[in-house]
Amino acid sequence: MEHNRTLTIIGGGLAGCEAAWQAAQRGCKVHLIDMKPKKFSPAHQSEKLAELVCSNSLRSNDQTSAVGLLKEEMHRCNSLLIRIALETEVPAGKALAVDREKFAGRITEIMEAHPLIEIKREEVKEIPPPTGLPIILATGPLTSDSLAESLAKFTGKTRLAFYDAIAPIVDADSLNMNIIYCKSRYDDGPGDYLNCPMDKDAYLNFINELGKAECMPLKDFEDAKYFEGCLPVEVIRSRGDDTLRFGPMKPVGLADPKTGEEAYAVVQLRKENREGSTYNMVGFQTKLTYSEQERVFRLIPGMERAEFVRLGSIHRNTFVLSPELLRPTLQFKKRPDLLLAGQLSGVEGYVESGAMGLLAGINGARLAKDLAPVVPPRETALGSLVYHLTESPSARFQPSNINFGLFPPWEKKIRKKLRGQERAERALAALEKWRLAEQI
Repeated sequence: MEHNRTLTIIGGGLAGCEAAWQAAQRGCKVHLIDMKPKKFSPAHQSEKLAELVCSNSLRSNDQTSAVGLLKEEMHRCNSLLIRIALETEVPAGKALAVDREKFAGRITEIMEAHPLIEIKREEVKEIPPPTGLPIILATGPLTSDSLAESLAKFTGKTRLAFYDAIAPIVDADSLNMNIIYCKSRYDDGPGDYLNCPMDKDAYLNFINELGKAECMPLKDFEDAKYFEGCLPVEVIRSRGDDTLRFGPMKPVGLADPKTGEEAYAVVQLRKENREGSTYNMVGFQTKLTYSEQERVFRLIPGMERAEFVRLGSIHRNTFVLSPELLRPTLQFKKRPDLLLAGQLSGVEGYVESGAMGLLAGINGARLAKDLAPVVPPRETALGSLVYHLTESPSARFQPSNINFGLFPPWEKKIRKKLRGQERAERALAALEKWRLAEQI
């Protein structure tokens, strides 16, 4: 019966759209529900689906890196997000960065045009009761308060939250290119990044003012649990005078092509679109007040007259305690008809969120067709990420990007510089075997 092939997906972000695509490509009818434009989260601005609210980068394209390998696995599983990212790519050295407007616009067009996907624009305030049909919850780290409360009641756990900060975007025409130079780290050519160099005096003045700058206060009920991979720049600075120079302001590999000399510190800017009309301040996610952002960031050489297209902000990220709640198929243990996808499951990053959407979409479609759900091989990046979600010690569970530390331990000694290639070969071989066996 057609009725038995319907899948409901709540949330039209990266994970929800990837899940909808995977299910629809398997002949499953999809009801995709998103609350925009009737209601927006504190960080969302666009009515489009698959909106990127933080960086426009999907990180490294190198298959010998963990995230590059994960993207390749998704590509081989017919990922919509990876295909559209490649179509809307902007120059970013060895990273995959996209024009965020074109990226979201193209995915929205595909979702709206697909004959098996029906989109409803309404807020879901509670987890729907069981109907015998599968449901994917993919509302992301900015899940509305009412739905988050419903999820907390359902899981029986106090919901967990940390705070993720957004980096500012600047107008390219407002930058002083007599000071700023083009170069990607370690590349011989001019590169795709703009670099704002600082001498020691400029750096010390900058971190001094950053340390004194006023931040947006947290609300009384909020407890800041920052994700270590995306710390606000002022939090990094608070850990010592040199932490920024060894972090987002690291000058190594960024010698000025004109002089051949490295600066004491460097602020990098990355293209937001192909035209290069706007740039993202790399690693400068922040919770400073708007006025303080303008004052302090204009102390950066070359940005004295910077015009900010978007200032940084901070928002709550919600996730569940996955090791206690989820099966490796992304189904809830106590309710197998309900699956979880995206950052809400406890992954961090655009690619990782899309990967969980991919698996949830595959399994949602299989459940709708009365087929057994599948689990990706442990050797793969996809399988290692799932393993982190479901097998980590509950007491120490924290959201994570994909990294080789999540993969199975080596059973033999392999030279360090060959490990990435070995990981990739092993993972892709296991993925292809799995895809063939499970008809993925």
